[in-house]
Amino acid sequence: MQWLRRHGGCWPGATARNAEVGILAEENTSAALPLSRITVLDCGQVVAGPTIAMILGDFGAEVIKVENPRGGDQGRYFGRNKGGVPLVWKQLSRNKKTITLSLSKPEGQALFCTLVKTLQADVVIESFRAGTFEQWNLAEPRLRELSPGVVIVRVSGFGQTGPYRNRPGFGTLAEAMSGFAQVTGQADGPPTLPPFPLADTVAALYSTIGVLLSLYQRDAKKTGRGQSIDTSLVETLYTVLTGHAVSWDQLGLPGKRSGNRTTGSAPRNTYRTRDDRWVAIAGSTQAITERLFREIDRPELLEDPRFATNQARLTNVDAVDEIVGGWVGTLTQAECLERLLAAEVAVAPIADFKDLAEDPHMIARGALTEIQDPELGTLRMPTVQPRLSETPGRIAFAGLPMGVHNREIYVERLGLSEAEFARLQAEGVV
Repeated sequence: MQWLRRHGGCWPGATARNAEVGILAEENTSAALPLSRITVLDCGQVVAGPTIAMILGDFGAEVIKVENPRGGDQGRYFGRNKGGVPLVWKQLSRNKKTITLSLSKPEGQALFCTLVKTLQADVVIESFRAGTFEQWNLAEPRLRELSPGVVIVRVSGFGQTGPYRNRPGFGTLAEAMSGFAQVTGQADGPPTLPPFPLADTVAALYSTIGVLLSLYQRDAKKTGRGQSIDTSLVETLYTVLTGHAVSWDQLGLPGKRSGNRTTGSAPRNTYRTRDDRWVAIAGSTQAITERLFREIDRPELLEDPRFATNQARLTNVDAVDEIVGGWVGTLTQAECLERLLAAEVAVAPIADFKDLAEDPHMIARGALTEIQDPELGTLRMPTVQPRLSETPGRIAFAGLPMGVHNREIYVERLGLSEAEFARLQAEGVV
């Protein structure tokens, strides 16, 4: 609260008519960004939907996060917290205004429609179970009547159609059903799930591409019409498992686990160094592997039919890893990196997040952005990607508490009276 007092009692991105000192309103800080005139209503939950909105907000869109007054987005409770402040939320909800609204109540549904119409929303994002928006009388035809150009993004586990459409759709289920877990893990171990929301993030990236394509179709081609985007967590992750579906189709290979190895090239693995650290080495081309064999003082391997070609090395991958791993194990990580990098071999350290924060290359690139947050003070998070040369994105502020922009949106922009606003709050609509 001291931060708020120092800054005129104004949350980031909020207006304060009587504040002598304050943070500039979001619309004043993003005018030069490519999406500065785009308005997004983010009704997404947890990771996938909010990530789409985060990316759009990074590049200047006005993102209004819509949360249930009772508890808010479940993303607030996802991952670790510091003193009760959710850390994942700080990243996924950066650059977003926050309002509360009960979409399950008829009056809340009517108010949401007023939002869509009054703001002429460009994008609506929802990630509820398929059919939920229809149950709430917020089906696509109704929203399109209110804002013909609106792009409606619908993210779910299995998509809006098909026999599995009504199943719960968390990322874990998509990572299992997409084939990802089947091909991930050690050959003699169980199917392995990722320790981060991979399926949600992949779905969000594809959805964001869909939003940008839809806005281009609407604006650059002057159709004036939005369209809907039906994103399935299962299908988008299935899509990025490069080669596996085609290998099944053409060769009848259902997919199996191979640890860190790949069917594309050898060597390709992680190797333990003498000081109990790790490096990754990729012999992705013949030339790289030849340089590697020379550097480890085994040039004769290039004449050995077991190792001379990539296909031969894939057939004899256990022997390849034994040779490379044996050499790596005689060196410290620093020694290994120095020698292989000098020989132009594809090698990298296995880094933890402390290593990344202290890495001179990452520092030189500005890979972390430092901001001041009302709740956490100084806060660092990964810098906006991708890096645009003329209109790079920015992090204006991190994720905020629930409903801090209720008054701005409902009273100042929709024109609700103070009495009506108070009633809606008392009745749990906002």
